[in-house]
Amino acid sequence: MKKSTFNRRYFLKRTSAAAAFLATAPYILAQDKTGSRPPLLGTGEHQYECIHDWGELPAGHVYGNTHGVAVDAQGEIHIKHTVGKGATIDDAVVVFDADGRFVRSWGREYKGGAHGLHLSREGAEEFFYLCDTKRHAFAKTTLAGKELWRKWAPEQCAGYTMPDEFVPTNIAVAPGGNFYVADGYGKSFIHEYDRQAKYLRSFGGKGKEAGQTDCPHGLMVDLRGKQPVLVVADRANRRLQNFTLDGQHLNFVTNEMHAPCHFHTRGEVMVVPDLESRVTLLDKNNQLIAHLGQGPGYQGVRTLTRDRFVPGQFVAPHSACFDSAGNIFVVEWVNVGRVTKLRRLA
Repeated sequence: MKKSTFNRRYFLKRTSAAAAFLATAPYILAQDKTGSRPPLLGTGEHQYECIHDWGELPAGHVYGNTHGVAVDAQGEIHIKHTVGKGATIDDAVVVFDADGRFVRSWGREYKGGAHGLHLSREGAEEFFYLCDTKRHAFAKTTLAGKELWRKWAPEQCAGYTMPDEFVPTNIAVAPGGNFYVADGYGKSFIHEYDRQAKYLRSFGGKGKEAGQTDCPHGLMVDLRGKQPVLVVADRANRRLQNFTLDGQHLNFVTNEMHAPCHFHTRGEVMVVPDLESRVTLLDKNNQLIAHLGQGPGYQGVRTLTRDRFVPGQFVAPHSACFDSAGNIFVVEWVNVGRVTKLRRLA
């Protein structure tokens, strides 16, 4: 995980907010220890019970930064993390059933670099497209972790002079099987491949103008409209940017965006995990439905121990997804790792 660059005034503002959080945390935690129910977030049709530290992680497993989450057709929840200090099992992917019971783990070859985790349904099967920031690679695997192929920076793209300049963060798959790889922590290009993983083109590149990106951290093919749209979490530019599937700029979404990391949709609703301490819900026109769990910012907070996090507030949401019932699973860029289930009430 690399920090986006913000100006000094903004940094001081967020740091002050974090200091205020630390001053009030004991009081809020004391309230939570009375045995009251988990905090409620949202409003109206979008109200959720906030269940932090969801899932029974077995002995030997220790979360590092939790970076990716996906729910498969069987309702199993897959969490991708960097593996924490003290772990005796180095698997970077852990799998839970819908009740939070541990099922299996895999992926020790991704330890320390585990990042994006995209689940793709292809015919009757499901696969993962995942990114490894430490090894400058991306891969396709089965749900059990069998690697089908692994790739590095495309040699056809003239933007790279050294292999380690390529640091992929997330992948999205379009109808028909073409897929897109975001070089979020590298040169800010987006690379398109066909369904056989043959390189097709690159677009984007670092900048602020239309068609350029700066830390394109997350990708998604949005199917809520009449035509599929490639949505990019253009994080350092503090916006979403929409492209056609052949890489032509369409428009920006800037309202309500701070540091968007990724997204997922269910019906007409999009969930956007925002690194600056909140989860945002947007309607089919990308208008705000709600901000969930707004915290004071991650500066000075994300490295704390778990007991210092305020119930009902997020620290640094990094990825999120819906399950079939409309619950939302959120994973965060915090040193101790955190998985939160937002259980839908309405």
